[in-house]
Amino acid sequence: MEKFSVLMSTYENDNSEYFLKALNSVINQTVLPNEIIIVVDGPISEEYKEVIENQKDKYDIIKLIYLEKNSGLGNALKIGLEQCTYDIVARMDSDDIAKNDRFEKQLRILTDRTDISTVGGNISEFIDDENNIISRRVVPEINEDIVKYMKKRCPFNHMTVMFRKKDVLSVGNYIEWHYNEDYYLWLRLYLNNYQFYNIQDDLVNVRVGKDMYKRRGGWKYFQSERNIQKFMLSNKIISPIRYFINVCERLIIQVFMPNSLRGILFRKIARKKINS
Repeated sequence: MEKFSVLMSTYENDNSEYFLKALNSVINQTVLPNEIIIVVDGPISEEYKEVIENQKDKYDIIKLIYLEKNSGLGNALKIGLEQCTYDIVARMDSDDIAKNDRFEKQLRILTDRTDISTVGGNISEFIDDENNIISRRVVPEINEDIVKYMKKRCPFNHMTVMFRKKDVLSVGNYIEWHYNEDYYLWLRLYLNNYQFYNIQDDLVNVRVGKDMYKRRGGWKYFQSERNIQKFMLSNKIISPIRYFINVCERLIIQVFMPNSLRGILFRKIARKKINS
């Protein structure tokens, strides 16, 4: 299969134990990446740095990039992507766990479908223990449905995507957009007629906290989402009516709604609950 890079970012608040589990899930794949780019976004503790450096010594495919100041995920990924050697790049978060055949499935799509620019997949979400799966986020499969979904919500699970580097660079690379650097990227790829696909399997087990829905609220989060809607409106991706509906929904859910009620709503409309 075609050679590819894995792009990860980590920062001071990340858990070193979770990082090791995430990295091991990348290493223990049915198809091994040819390089792993890890961007250390700003200062970290000496203990965490030692953990990361030990992994670099253990695996010669790991390349580290240290940034003096925390620059945000979008900027960290921009810098990291520029350093990726190969045109196929897979994203991976520093506290999630990839299924061991994730890369093999995605590479098969990109090899067979040269028209596809970005391929993602579904996720399972767990609390504390990887076996304690509480929900799944299922995203549309084919390009036509992904584009429709994009007009309402982000159509990819960012930690699952694998894409062609040249396509992402052609639309300006990652650009810092607090909370929404990935959504902003997919929109720009769409505007440049790139094609999408989502594998209808869970590709990554995603670690979530009990306060995950709390972090999806607040004025700052709403402002970021509203600005994404403005971008879509100005580029005629959505109509004024759809813009109004999207902004009103986000204002109610992210600003006015209590955290507990927001959690219930997210589980109803954006997640598939796992029966215990």
